[in-house]
Amino acid sequence: MWRSFSRSKKVLASLSVAGGLGGVSYYALDRRQHNNNVYQSALQHQEAAMGSLSTIQKLMPRSVAFAEAVQQQQQLDKADIDWVAPSRTDMLAKLKSGDEYDLLIVGGGATGAGTALDATTRGLNVALVERDDFASGTSSRSTKLVHGGVRYLQKAIMELDYEQYKLVVEALHERKVFLDIAPYLSSQLPIMLPVYKWYQIPYYWVGCKMYDLFAGREALESSYFLTRSKALEAFPMLKKDELVGALVYYDGQHNDARMNVVLALTAAYHGATVANHCEVLDLTKNEQGHINGAVVKDTLTGDQWTVKAKGVINATGPFTDGLRKMDDKENQDIVAPSSGVHIILPNYYSPRNMGLLDPATSDGRVIFFLPWLGNTIAGTTDSPTEVTQNPLPKEDEVQWILEEVSHYLSPDVKVRRSDVLAAWSGIRPLVRDPHAKNTESLVRNHMINVSENKLLTIAGGKWTTYRAMAMETVDKAIEVFGLKPERECHTDKVMLIGSKGYSNTMFIRLVQETGMDTEVAQHLGQAYGSRAFTVSQIEDKTSVSWPNYGNRLAPNYPYIEAEIRYAVRQEYACTAVDVLARRTRLAFLNAEAALQALPRVIEIMSDELKWDKARQKQEFDSAASFLVTMGLAADRAPEKK
Repeated sequence: MWRSFSRSKKVLASLSVAGGLGGVSYYALDRRQHNNNVYQSALQHQEAAMGSLSTIQKLMPRSVAFAEAVQQQQQLDKADIDWVAPSRTDMLAKLKSGDEYDLLIVGGGATGAGTALDATTRGLNVALVERDDFASGTSSRSTKLVHGGVRYLQKAIMELDYEQYKLVVEALHERKVFLDIAPYLSSQLPIMLPVYKWYQIPYYWVGCKMYDLFAGREALESSYFLTRSKALEAFPMLKKDELVGALVYYDGQHNDARMNVVLALTAAYHGATVANHCEVLDLTKNEQGHINGAVVKDTLTGDQWTVKAKGVINATGPFTDGLRKMDDKENQDIVAPSSGVHIILPNYYSPRNMGLLDPATSDGRVIFFLPWLGNTIAGTTDSPTEVTQNPLPKEDEVQWILEEVSHYLSPDVKVRRSDVLAAWSGIRPLVRDPHAKNTESLVRNHMINVSENKLLTIAGGKWTTYRAMAMETVDKAIEVFGLKPERECHTDKVMLIGSKGYSNTMFIRLVQETGMDTEVAQHLGQAYGSRAFTVSQIEDKTSVSWPNYGNRLAPNYPYIEAEIRYAVRQEYACTAVDVLARRTRLAFLNAEAALQALPRVIEIMSDELKWDKARQKQEFDSAASFLVTMGLAADRAPEKK
C-alpha cells in the first residue's frame, strides 16, 4: 500500500506520524514535569513541617510514603477538602429570610438528615431544623452495625415469611450502598457465632450461607467455618469448655453519630439549609387548614421566627407523636418506645477485628459483643420505656448484659461491673400504623403517614436502611405537595463529604507531613476522611519533639484539641456535649475520661465562641449531667448550686 502512494502523500503521511509522536512525547514530558512538581512540592512541605526532626526521621518519608505522593495528590485534587461549611449564623439568616422552602424537615437524626440529602440532591429547596444536635437521640445510640438482620433471616426461613425476606434483601442492598458512599466511616466486620453442640453446625452453616446468598453480587466476604482451635485463635477470650467450633459471617460497622453529622454536612454541601439547636414550637397552616410551615426557636439565643414551606416532614424519631399533636391534638399516638441499653468495656474483652453474636441468650434475646473504636461494645436489651431526652441506662439491664457476656468468655476474664467505661440507653421508635385494622400491632419496618392536614411523618426503620427510607419519604412528599424536582433520586451514588480522595493508607501522609503519631492519624482518617488534612491545618503543636502535632484530650484516646476547633468552625458544634458525644465519641467510650477532658474542651470552645464565665459554668454543669446518662457515677458529677 505504501508503494502505491504518490510522493506528496508519502511526505504528508510522514509528517502526520511525526507530529503525532511529537504530541504524545510532549504530553508525556508535560505530565512527568507536573508529577515531579507535585512530588517536589510535597517534599518541600514535608521539610517545612519536619524541620525539627532528626536526619533519620527526615529520610524515612522520602523512601516510604512519598513514593505515592503524586497519586494521592491527584486524588485529593478531586476531593472536597477545601469546602468551607456556611456558618450557623448564615444558616439561621437563610431560615429567617422569609423565603418559602419546598420542604421543611423537622428532626436531625439519621432519617431527617438522610431525607434532607435526598431532597436537596434532587434539586429541591430544603431546610432542616433539629431541637438539640444532629444525632443527639437514637441515631447516636445504636449497636453501630450496618446489617441485613440475621434475626430477620431466621424468621424468613423458619416461618416462610416473604415480608421478612424482603426486609433482609433490602437491608443487604442498603448495607452495600452504605459502605460504598461512606468508606471512611464504615467497614466490614467479621462476626463469630460460637457453636457448643455438634448438631448446630449444619444449622448455623446453612443460615450463614443463605445470608451470603440473599446479598447476591453485593455480598461482603464469604462466611466460613472455624474448628475449635482456630476459633480460639481468632477469639482467645472465648470460653473453651464444650466449644466445638464457630461460624464467621460478615456485616458492616460504622461510627453512627459522625455518620449522621456528615450526612447533614453533605446536605449543606449540596445546598440544603441545616440548623441544629432550633426547636419547632408550633406548626402554621393556610386557609384550607393545610400545614405550610413552622414557628422555630433558636434554643441558644431564644430568638423566634416563622419558616414557610410547601410541605413539612416529621422525622423526629421517638418524639414523633409530639409533632403530630401540634398538627391535631386528636391524633393518636403511633410510637411504642423501646429501650436498648449498651455498655462499653475495655479492649481486652474482645479481639481488635472480630465480633461475637449470641443468638440465644437466657431470655431469648440476641446480644452482640463487638470491637468499636478501640474498646468493646456489648448490647442490646429491648424493653418498654418512656420517651425522654436523655434516658438513663437501668442498672438491672447493665447487669444482665454483663451476665450474658460472662457465659461466653473464658474464666480467666473476670467480668466486673467496674470495667464498664460507659453505658447508655437508646430509644427505638417502634410504630403502629394508625390506618391499620389492628392499630395495636407494630409495623415491621418503617411507616410513612400523611395526616388530614398534610403533615408527612416518617417513623420506624433502622440505621442501615436510612437511605431507602429517605428516598420513599421524598417520593411521597413530591406526590403530596406537588413538588417539581430537577432529577431522580441518586443518593446511592452521592459520596459523603470526605469520601473523595480517601484511602486506607492516607494516614501515612498525615504522620509524615504533620508529625502526629500513627494512632491519631489513623483516627483522623477514619473520622474525617480526606478532610483530615483540613483538620491537620489547625494549629495544635505539642511541647515534645515527637509527636510534634496533636495534643490529646485524654491520654488513652486519639482525640486531639484541633478537632474541637474544627467541630466549631466546620461542623456546627455549639455545646461541650456536641463535641464530647457526637463530634468526638469520647463520652460514649469512657464517661470518666470525658469528664476529665471537659474543662479543656470548654476552654477551647470559649476561645472560639467567646463564652463568658456564666456560659462556661452552664456548659460544665450541663455536660456533667449528660455524662451521668452515659454511665458516669452520679457522685462524680458536681452538684448544681
